[in-house]
Amino acid sequence: MFEALDELVREGHIAAYGVSVETCEQALLAIDRPHVATVQIILNCFRLKPLEEVLPAAREAGVGIIARVPLASGLLSGRYDERTTFSPEDHRSYNRHGEAFDVGETFSGVPYETGLAAARELAGLLDPGMTLAQFALRWVIDQPGVSTVIPGARNGEQVRQNAAAAGLAPLRREQLDGVADVYDRLVREHVHAHW
Repeated sequence: MFEALDELVREGHIAAYGVSVETCEQALLAIDRPHVATVQIILNCFRLKPLEEVLPAAREAGVGIIARVPLASGLLSGRYDERTTFSPEDHRSYNRHGEAFDVGETFSGVPYETGLAAARELAGLLDPGMTLAQFALRWVIDQPGVSTVIPGARNGEQVRQNAAAAGLAPLRREQLDGVADVYDRLVREHVHAHW
């Protein structure tokens, strides 16, 4: 596919292209391509591995990073608990273990109960008036090299709340350290080696 896209660039049909990837390895391969302008990758408080190599490599190469699944399929919204159910047509019901596609696309690959526990701990890091979703989006925005973040929303109020995260002050060092601590204690073992 890269060869076909590079040919389109050489022929002048397109100036550059972007790719969406599942793994950090795929992201690094894409960043090394001469005409890749952007890489879309899962990046959120439950997926820190891209911070190690992908974001620095992208900055060095002048490649934009589009952060997707920033709310971990809603786990980082703070709206779910052990009693939450999802419709049978919702990937959060039928793909929890990767039955239909890469499990990393559902709750960022974090087991649901683990994600709930981690989200509760992250909620303890919030500033007054800040929602967990805003905190999670602000965390992504604060990462050096992130060009944009694409959260989902089901209604206008969620869109407004998500957009408000961009106007919040950058997270403080203790908040960033808190995210890393929750990741290391609860989440890392489930996701770090996989993506």
